[in-house]
Amino acid sequence: MKIFTENGIEYRLPNELSEFQYQMYIHLINWKWKNITIEPGYHGKYPYDAIIPKSYKDQHYPLYSPIVEKFLSHQQTYPFKSHTFIGHMASSQAACANLFLPILEDENIAAAILKVIKPDLKCIATDYFDSGFRIEFWDEPDNRLNDHNKVSGTDSDIAIAYFNEKDELNLWLIEHKLTEPEFTTCGGYRSKNKDKAHSCESIAAILKDNDLCYYHSGCQYRYWDITLQNEDVFSSESLSAYEVCPFKGGMNQLWRNQLLALEIENSNSPKWPFKKVYFSVVYHPKNDSLLATLSEYEKLIQHNNRFFYFSSDKIVDAAQNLGSAGISEWSQWYKGLYFW
Repeated sequence: MKIFTENGIEYRLPNELSEFQYQMYIHLINWKWKNITIEPGYHGKYPYDAIIPKSYKDQHYPLYSPIVEKFLSHQQTYPFKSHTFIGHMASSQAACANLFLPILEDENIAAAILKVIKPDLKCIATDYFDSGFRIEFWDEPDNRLNDHNKVSGTDSDIAIAYFNEKDELNLWLIEHKLTEPEFTTCGGYRSKNKDKAHSCESIAAILKDNDLCYYHSGCQYRYWDITLQNEDVFSSESLSAYEVCPFKGGMNQLWRNQLLALEIENSNSPKWPFKKVYFSVVYHPKNDSLLATLSEYEKLIQHNNRFFYFSSDKIVDAAQNLGSAGISEWSQWYKGLYFW
């Protein structure tokens, strides 16, 4: 914890923050002080102004109050773990729920807003999942990536089932980022269990022998099996353009989510009747630190239309233009909390 001073006011913040994170934390804390409490929360023995005190836990801040009941009931129906820091003003999980759940309350409003982002969307497929959506989605219980266990696994922050203009049932997987400066990097590369037989320094060697990847031979994950089965997305030519494994860094999380989407789309199981499965990233409009990785990943998959990214203000602007009283109230609240 470090005390920063802004306009003569002291803020208790994490030691190292990017310029965007610093400005975002200051804004979120000011909002918290005005709308919730000036009391700090604690991480271990240290106070942080962006953490909501435990005494406010039952009020479920920073979730938008009209969606709290829906969030909790959804969690009961489709169990998922609340993030450790969901009681943090900068919680990405809470921000994702705050962005999507209010508009998904009404299928017609949801379709009108989301069509601005995804033009092929005709209507929400409300007979699937929880009225068309599921938080922290993965192909449970199939686990086709073979990477889900008690502590880790690939999932998307939210999945939305919808019908397109051809009345085809599709699925849209979305990863949400708020203040994160980068996507999750490779756990295999960081693993202490990796030995000399595992090398990340030559993608050409890994393509010839997948056992060189600790994910493949050490963890038995199916990442490379699926990658090599989908040449139209992960072409050998694009992969071979890199010297080292391109999935060591932030593209790792994008890669894994794309693999999840591909496995669901290619599945013959009646549990996954989706014609097409898309994967997207939605990010805060001022969080430009993510753009380099997003652009590089888009280039790697040769701008395949199964992936795209957009900023969260696109949804909020579309909601405001809709002219619905309840949605306009939410959009003003959301902008007040997250934008400045």
